[in-house]
Amino acid sequence: MSTLLAAALLSVGAAACGSEGAANVAQDPGAPLQIWVRKPPGSPTEKTARELAAKFTEKTGTQTTVTALFDDFETKLQQAAAQKQLPDIVINDTAQRGTLVKQGIVREINRNDIEGQDKLTPSAWNAATQADGKVYAVPFSAQSFALFIRKDWREKLGLAQPKTWDELRALGKAFTEKDPDGNGKPDTYGFVVPGSTKRGYAAWFFSSFLWSGGGDFLSESNGKYAPAIGSDASVAAVRWFQELFCVDKSVVPGAVTLETVPAHPMFEKGQGGIYFTGPYNMARFDKNLGKDKYEVVPAPPGPGGTAVSLAEGENVYLMAGSKNQAGQERFAEFAISVEGQTIGMAGDTDGNIVRLPVNSEVKLDDVRKDTRWQTFETIYKTGGRYVPSVPEWTPFLQNAAAAINTVIADCNADVKAQLTKLAGTFDEELRKQGVAG
Repeated sequence: MSTLLAAALLSVGAAACGSEGAANVAQDPGAPLQIWVRKPPGSPTEKTARELAAKFTEKTGTQTTVTALFDDFETKLQQAAAQKQLPDIVINDTAQRGTLVKQGIVREINRNDIEGQDKLTPSAWNAATQADGKVYAVPFSAQSFALFIRKDWREKLGLAQPKTWDELRALGKAFTEKDPDGNGKPDTYGFVVPGSTKRGYAAWFFSSFLWSGGGDFLSESNGKYAPAIGSDASVAAVRWFQELFCVDKSVVPGAVTLETVPAHPMFEKGQGGIYFTGPYNMARFDKNLGKDKYEVVPAPPGPGGTAVSLAEGENVYLMAGSKNQAGQERFAEFAISVEGQTIGMAGDTDGNIVRLPVNSEVKLDDVRKDTRWQTFETIYKTGGRYVPSVPEWTPFLQNAAAAINTVIADCNADVKAQLTKLAGTFDEELRKQGVAG
């Protein structure tokens, strides 16, 4: 959802269902729970969400209705707020927390009121906590990202798994120029990149590379922030990214307007041979491409000397204005329990709504036999990094996506100038949010 739309609807949503008014809603502990999940309707993930809710109903007697929505999820949520018809529970991205809080449509929770909260990993709780220390969600799922590489292409060209950025870039160039599928046509590319500005995809995708390159969006000290996107390391990382498009020409066509859903087929249908994505795609690619044709490996360290992966996941948000706040909390408790997490993990299938468990008592290899999941768990534990805990991340994400999209769409764009301008925008936003250092 655009920042402009969020701002336009803020007063409507807050007035309709603001957290201040939530305490005044008459409570009915027998009221059914409406649960929204950001999953494609009819998908295996929707089925798993329904199984989770059904088991909760079986154990507690509280009736539930699950609604799966994907396209324009945040817009539809705002429409529900304006109509005073918010669901009771929303399972959505951790990065949306600040925006939901600003809009006044989620309620603050006391961690100690949630049974089992002490079993959750500290990093997961950090992702549910605002910069002021207040908690507005219950962690549900975590994830990291890795390189999916066409192993058959790589081996045909006699190349090794990339261990440096130079080797990664060279592999992408070889996939573009050396006919790795052997059909005699120049129809393959190195990288699949969802570089659209929608939902901030360009910045979301690039964040891991920015951090691995030694750059950053913001620097933090004692809860105060300053722009870091204009630093030399940040500029160098973005320039490296621009050169994949403009010098090597090793990125799939149309990447500057590409979102994640249409990006996935580009990898499995052989248009691009390197895709930095999450574990949720493994079952899909195993089926549509073949498990033997690709490999999952950690991204190599960048000039910064480290390999950093965006860490994210999903939270259970307890929406303001619910008639059954006790039921909201009971659902969150079940979702984070060993049983709830196990249902959500869905084994090795593509129905997983829990990628990596946030409950420390759940052992990954007890639920999943596919050892590639261990790669993601290791990446998460050793190099996972969540976005900065500013009050609202969305404006930073959207503005960064616009700047990054500009330099990959226009090869004449000056990276230094664009990021200097972006740093100024960041500084204004930090002051607006009251966290400028």
